Amino acid sequence: MSTVAIIVAAGQGLRAGGEIPKQFQRLCGKRVVEWSIDTFLRSPSIDETILVLSSDTIGPFREQYANTPLKVILGGATRTESIKAGLAAIDATTDPIVLLHDAARPGIDEACMTQLIRALSDADAAAPALIVSDALKRQTNTGLSSVDRSNLFRVQTPQAFRLSTIKSAHAANASDLVDDLAAVESAGAKVTLIPGNERYNKITYQKDFQTMSSLLGTVKSPRIGKGYDVHALGAGSYVTLCGVDIPHDSALIGHSDADVAWHALTDAILGALALGDIGDHFPPSDDKWKGADSAVFLKAAVEMAHAHGFTIGNCDLTIICEAPKVKPHREAMRKRTADITEISLDCVSVKATTTEKLGFTGRGEGIAAEAIVLLLPA
Repeated sequence: MSTVAIIVAAGQGLRAGGEIPKQFQRLCGKRVVEWSIDTFLRSPSIDETILVLSSDTIGPFREQYANTPLKVILGGATRTESIKAGLAAIDATTDPIVLLHDAARPGIDEACMTQLIRALSDADAAAPALIVSDALKRQTNTGLSSVDRSNLFRVQTPQAFRLSTIKSAHAANASDLVDDLAAVESAGAKVTLIPGNERYNKITYQKDFQTMSSLLGTVKSPRIGKGYDVHALGAGSYVTLCGVDIPHDSALIGHSDADVAWHALTDAILGALALGDIGDHFPPSDDKWKGADSAVFLKAAVEMAHAHGFTIGNCDLTIICEAPKVKPHREAMRKRTADITEISLDCVSVKATTTEKLGFTGRGEGIAAEAIVLLLPA
């Protein structure tokens, strides 16, 4: 009997804060949704995994998982519509077991899947749940009133069904449901609750990231890195600084695009990770990097940070030159750096200074840059 997992990740996830939905934010080195994807793809219990996304996120994920068994499909405007889209993508001829899972619950494990599948041998639906142990109160116009917590549960996901059962239930219910058990409850289905786990909790607010990080990952200390780079000036008509082409009467000389600022920042990240320097990873002796956009180097360093369980907290860059003037281009440079490092604009500082015409930068022979970066445990 086959089992299909559907991960719903098409929502906006705005209550958690941040500039992107919570399911795409970083948690212990990878995006929240990737925790569920990886768990289902490597599980011997799961025969097919379907990821349901919105129209503005589906393209990058299809590209990322093009050579994997993951099926990436377009969802709907509501969670229920996305669930229906996922169900419609399943081959119904064998009536497989379906596990419906919220992307914002990254702690799913093999034990839970095994118990859910086993539970369906004697039930129409199954879900993990935690007994409510705290006192419950209801706010009224006159104050607070106590709520009897007997037989109350916090229901989690994945929730398990036979495909025919859940498709019929959703077809008979036109409303947007809080969870998929609600679709079968009204039809009198037999539902089994298996023991839940705090690991299966949902990320809803920003504080939940720290809680889930402590449950899923190893607590790390922040790290600080410093980078420094120099490039000579030669013939040309512009310099590239922080990914922005700035008109000038000369150009920076280097094997790549010679973006001295991003080279310094890349070295700062690598230094904080104790992974050597930019030359170790992108040697100038390799023709592969000739004329390369330095965004490639910086992105790679950011990905290394994520892989080691860190995110970029903030960065501070200082460009040292007599010319060109950096200030008119500073905001564009900050924006490009924020985009590549995947942090907010207010966490990126770009400054410029001169050496009062002293030294090689003062004589206009080259441009130097320093960068300091803070890495935070994801």
